[in-house]
Amino acid sequence: MRHIIFALVACLAGAAQAEPLKLLTEEYPPYNFTSNGVITGASVEQVHAMMEAIDTPFTLEMLPWARAFALAEGEPDTCVFTTGHDDERDKRFKWVEPLLIDRMVMVRKAGSGIDPKTIEAAKRFTIGTQRDDFSYSFLTANDFPKIDLAADLEATLKKLLNNRIDLMMTSEKTFEAMKAEGKAVEPALLLGGKRYGLACNLATPDDLIARMQGALDKLIADGTQERIFLKHGLRPDK
Repeated sequence: MRHIIFALVACLAGAAQAEPLKLLTEEYPPYNFTSNGVITGASVEQVHAMMEAIDTPFTLEMLPWARAFALAEGEPDTCVFTTGHDDERDKRFKWVEPLLIDRMVMVRKAGSGIDPKTIEAAKRFTIGTQRDDFSYSFLTANDFPKIDLAADLEATLKKLLNNRIDLMMTSEKTFEAMKAEGKAVEPALLLGGKRYGLACNLATPDDLIARMQGALDKLIADGTQERIFLKHGLRPDK
């Protein structure tokens, strides 16, 4: 009987370990977005390559950012990307990075004439972003008084183009993609650079994090990350 119980426990433990890692993301082109019903993008392609390299099952789901972020923080074996890594978030997750290194930029509607020269000057304006986005953390940490929150990047951009907000915050690479698509946007204020990656729940096994990091390091070293960036019209970081 003891042998049977041991075998059953071992079987159940193996089944638990075989549960796929839950990967969550949001609509935020060119890093993660849906095209013809398929989730793709510069970050998504890197994640697929990483997970295939370490032969680990995973699921991928597109959700509003605030929900994806909360699930990754609250549920074991769950990661969210593409996530900006800052001091406030550092101890809340285990990190696999960088999927990219990028700067943040405040963007204005083309021709609006809104031209803040400093962060303090920008505080006079209504700034659009998404709840729990890295830019939201930046705005709140710097005591911006007028923050407009939307469910996703597309909604924030629509508000900017319809003159419902004065500025929006996004990554420099996303801004470049917007320009390439013909969006009527201009840079208003360039901010500091950050690392972006996968933010994984603290209960995610360390050995899995290490294998994911090793796979990403290899993608960077062999030029795969750079080729993915170029495919999506992004300027690789040097």
